[in-house]
This record gives sequence, structure tokens and C-alpha cells, in this order.
Amino acid sequence: MAHAVEIVQCHHPQWQVTIADCTADNGLHGRLIVGTPMPLADNLAQVEARLFKGDRLVDKGIGANVLGGPLLSLAHLVELLKTRPDAPLRAGEIITTGVLTDAHPVAPGETWRTELTGLKGLRITFS
Repeated sequence: MAHAVEIVQCHHPQWQVTIADCTADNGLHGRLIVGTPMPLADNLAQVEARLFKGDRLVDKGIGANVLGGPLLSLAHLVELLKTRPDAPLRAGEIITTGVLTDAHPVAPGETWRTELTGLKGLRITFS
């Protein structure tokens, strides 16, 4: 497993987006920054993430925000894939299980970072 930060993007003014818009755009995913892989932790539902803009805490969340916990989210995917034997998981594929905090707007020159209990955080500067 690894901690990751998703950069979302939306070309619709003021994020006025419908489900149909999101589907047509193939989601709002812009980039995914993935941290260092590490052994799977057994307490992911209790992991707390803190999101900082510079030194200011902007948001926080816990693993249980993701369908009860990231491992339950992954288990749900595994069950769905049982109905699709033509679409197995392959070695090396990246699976994202959901986010612990809300998305926030960023601007050039800003530095954002994460802190996670028991996991290494990430630091990103936008230019």
C-alpha cells in the first residue's frame, strides 16, 4: 500500500458539474501522486489524514470515511470483479480506495502537504 494525493480538475465554471458531465469527461481525475509503497497496515480505518496549505491545517479525515475503511472498499472491488472474469486485477495495477479529505482549490506557488498517522506524508508545490 502507499499514501497518495489525487489532483482533481474540472473545466466547468464554479465546478457546476453533473454526473453526466463527469462521466463524459471520464471523471475529474487530473493526476495521482503516489508515495513510497509499504506493508499493509491493519488499522487503515483509524488512520487520520491532515491536509495543510503551507502551515495552515485546511482539512482532516479518517480512513473510515472511505466506505467504512480502505480495506472494505478494496473488498467491495474484489466482489465486483468476481462478476467480471474478463477483467482481473493485474500485478502492478494501482487501486485507489477513496479519499479521506475533501478537495480544495490550489494555485501556483502554493505548497501543500499531508500528515498521516503511521504513514509517511507527501509534500507538493504547485507551479
